[in-house]
This record gives sequence, C-alpha cells and structure tokens, in this order.
Amino acid sequence: MQAIDSPSYCSQDSMQDVTVSELQSHSPPATSHDFELETYSFPTQRLKPMLDNSTKTPLVLVACGSFSPPTHLHTRMFEMAADYVKENTEYEVIGGFLSPVGDAYKKAGLAPAIHRVQMCKLAADYDSPHCLPGSRTSWIAVDPWEALHTEYQPTAIVLDHFDQELNKNGGIDNGQGDKIKIHISLLAGADLIQTMSSPGVWSTDDLEHILGNFGVFIIERADIDVDEAIIALDRWKSNIHVVHQLISNDISSTKIRMQVKRDMSVRYLISDRVIEYINEHGLYRS
Repeated sequence: MQAIDSPSYCSQDSMQDVTVSELQSHSPPATSHDFELETYSFPTQRLKPMLDNSTKTPLVLVACGSFSPPTHLHTRMFEMAADYVKENTEYEVIGGFLSPVGDAYKKAGLAPAIHRVQMCKLAADYDSPHCLPGSRTSWIAVDPWEALHTEYQPTAIVLDHFDQELNKNGGIDNGQGDKIKIHISLLAGADLIQTMSSPGVWSTDDLEHILGNFGVFIIERADIDVDEAIIALDRWKSNIHVVHQLISNDISSTKIRMQVKRDMSVRYLISDRVIEYINEHGLYRS
C-alpha cells in the first residue's frame, strides 16, 4: 500500500538478498563532522516539488520525539496518517519529518543526539544502496535542527521552525504555476494528547499555538482513551485528528531498549540497519 503517489519506493524483492555485512558497510558513521548548527541546512530532498491536486492544501507531518531508538511504528505512523489524510481531509501530504529531540531533554534511556539522528536516517532508508539510482526510497525525512541545539527546544518552537523553512519562499507549486502555503501538523502517539489534557503539563499558550495554529494527527493506542483525553481540549477539537490503527502495533522504544539490555532479539521490530548501528556503537547495553 502506497499512501503517496509521487515518490518511488524500494521494492521488497530488492532487499531479499541483503546480508548483515552489506547493511553494516553502508551504515553512516556517527561522527561530529557536520553535526553542528553552524553548518545546518534544511533537508528538502524528500518533499514533493508540486501538488498533484491543485484544490488540496499541502500538508507536512512532523513527528517530534526521542527516537531512542526509532522503531517500525515511528515510521509506520506516517503511512497511517497519510492514509487518513487522503480519506478524510482536504489536505495532500507532500512530506514528513522525524525531528529527534536534543540532548538537553535528559530523558532516561536517551542515547546521544548524534546517534539518534543517524538511526533515524537508517530507519528512513537514507542512502539505501539497494534502490535504483535517483529513486526515492521514502517520503520521510530527518531534520536534525532540534537535535543540534544544546538547549531544549519546545514543540511549539520546533513547529515554527518547520513553518519558516517550508514557507519562506512562498510554499509549494500548486501545479498551476502559483505558490501555495504549506500547512504543518504535529504527528504523535496517543500518549501526547493524554499529557496535553493533563492540567499543568503544557502551558495554555503552547496548547493554543500547537493545536490552534498547527493541529495534530494522533495515532491511537489500545491502553489510552483518546476520546476522554480530547474532552479537556474541546476548544481545539476540529484540529485534532485521531488515526485509528487498523492493525495494532504497540512497539515502543522503551521495550526495545529493555530487549537489547537483556541481549534478546529485536529483529523485525526495528530496522536491520538500526540493529547493526546499535551493535556497532554499543548502545543501550547498560
């Protein structure tokens, strides 16, 4: 199933004969080279250059999080949201971004930002050697801007960053020679909306900015009552889109870290290339 028509994807057949050594040899090294805010440039390579339907509003989905490590659910939720958008809204998805949080977040189990950015790129099939030259293996990109900061960047500021970068030149070609503004929305799991509805966790100003200006696409989770959580956010209800999981998936980074620490298999739960990276750099062992 392909929710977005314009990018071309790696065929599954092309991955059948991939060996562990091949995966390892193509893993990008985790070095500080170019991992500096001074040399940062916004990644646009995986964005659609033009709308397919000029009557639609262009949409970019942004997932902020730890991604320590990124799982198949982190990337899968973009596809689920894209299907929802296509069936239920007047938007057209033109791209998606993983935005790993910076090291200042100080969350338990948080690997250094440089590693998490590299693992996100592997999870999103950056520089895959198993596709035809010039093909786009995924429409999901990784933006290191948030991770590059030494100070914590609130979600509202991160979304403002995407809004500025994506619309500073007028937005996207609508297919008729005119530029149209790109709308940015947050993409997150149901645990986010639960925290947003809890008193004192988020400031009213941040909720107004995020939910009022950008909106959010929430991937449901079996253990969270999303409808109940939304009651406290009723004033922004029209900007909160709940995406139901037709095929349940409760993979979490916390569970992956526990498996790795216990020296248990995490294959088919996260990307093989991410597994190789974790092993190469000895992550999540202690």
